[in-house]
Amino acid sequence: MENQQEKRRVEHLFPLSEYKQRLEKVKSRMVDVGIDVLLISNPSNMYYVSHYAAWSFYVHQMMIVTLDDDQPLWIGRQMDAGGVAKTTWLDEQHIIAYPDYYVQSTERHPIDFIANILTEIGQGSRVIGVEMDAHYFTALSYERLKHGLPNAKLKDTSSLVNGVRLIKSEQEIVYMKKAAKIVEKAMKAAYEAVAPGVRECDVAAAISHAQVQGTAEFGGDYPSIVPMLPTNEKTACPHLTWTERRYVEGDFLTIEIAGVYQRYHTPMARTMAVGRAPQHVKEMAAVVQEGIATTLAAIKPGMLAEEVEQVWRQTIGKYGFHKSSRLGYSVGLSFPPDWGEHTVSFRPGDQTVLQPNMTFHLMPGLWYDDYGVEITETIRITNRGVETMTAFPRDLYEKPVISIIPDEHTS
Repeated sequence: MENQQEKRRVEHLFPLSEYKQRLEKVKSRMVDVGIDVLLISNPSNMYYVSHYAAWSFYVHQMMIVTLDDDQPLWIGRQMDAGGVAKTTWLDEQHIIAYPDYYVQSTERHPIDFIANILTEIGQGSRVIGVEMDAHYFTALSYERLKHGLPNAKLKDTSSLVNGVRLIKSEQEIVYMKKAAKIVEKAMKAAYEAVAPGVRECDVAAAISHAQVQGTAEFGGDYPSIVPMLPTNEKTACPHLTWTERRYVEGDFLTIEIAGVYQRYHTPMARTMAVGRAPQHVKEMAAVVQEGIATTLAAIKPGMLAEEVEQVWRQTIGKYGFHKSSRLGYSVGLSFPPDWGEHTVSFRPGDQTVLQPNMTFHLMPGLWYDDYGVEITETIRITNRGVETMTAFPRDLYEKPVISIIPDEHTS
């Protein structure tokens, strides 16, 4: 069995020893919070402990970690079991499939099946951690779990594995740096595509092509969030995507995207204009750029997350600007619908101590009622300070508009 696991190692690009180390860290946290069993429904956390990456999270599935088992147990749809066997380090005894008649049924629920398995393996009366705030763990799932395990004590452990993921291994950093190369290429594709007469959807298509194509050396992956491309007054609303509207000279827009490699994300946002940008946008961009530079210079290990936001707040405050939303958040491995890790945020009250190999999306966007500016960086905390993952210009990009002057000799 060990040989079979090592043979599959080439596919998931991490050594088996790293997965086992991750599992031991998860178990250590389980002991710390007083649970015997952990139910994982967040696909990012499933991937972290097993390398399971299929797009099967639209149906109910779970990975079960117990303190006395040296592998996680996967339970999911029958047609997906083969994908687990072919792409993860789990052996056949740790892959259990439920019949397809459980899928989107009004008569039975996959959690009923999972609860029965937990009972059969002697875990039905334990203290069980549940990712209650995971996107794919529904209210009905919780109700069926309580009904199926009346003697269990359920505890919310939504951020347990997320917290273990905070400090990246050197190999994870390598993957995020590859993702950084991809996002640079995708942003360049956006800059090149935006022009008078071009539709917003065509720019989104150019970005998506670059994200998936990757580089000549390595391919890309689909991002957890689609390109966000608000234009003009819609830049006040950073999470708008695209329309079929055609750009005209004088437009300005924000572009927030990510490069992805092996599910590791490196996000980046920039602001550009079609021709000359409005003066008020230029002025805000200058403040944002100064705030980024000052904040990056101040970040160092041992700092509190809230102290990072304080540096930014004081810098932009000199110019009368204020940002009510958080300055950034931890990023790395992720699946839709979000590339954030749902742990640390740069905002008042977050007293997480920054440590080397934590990675964040520094998100110093400013949004007013009718315009906004986004210029962001993915950063890595180092032993001495901070490293930006990308090397892409932070300037407000004003794309020249070429006017074709008719030849005076043509009629």
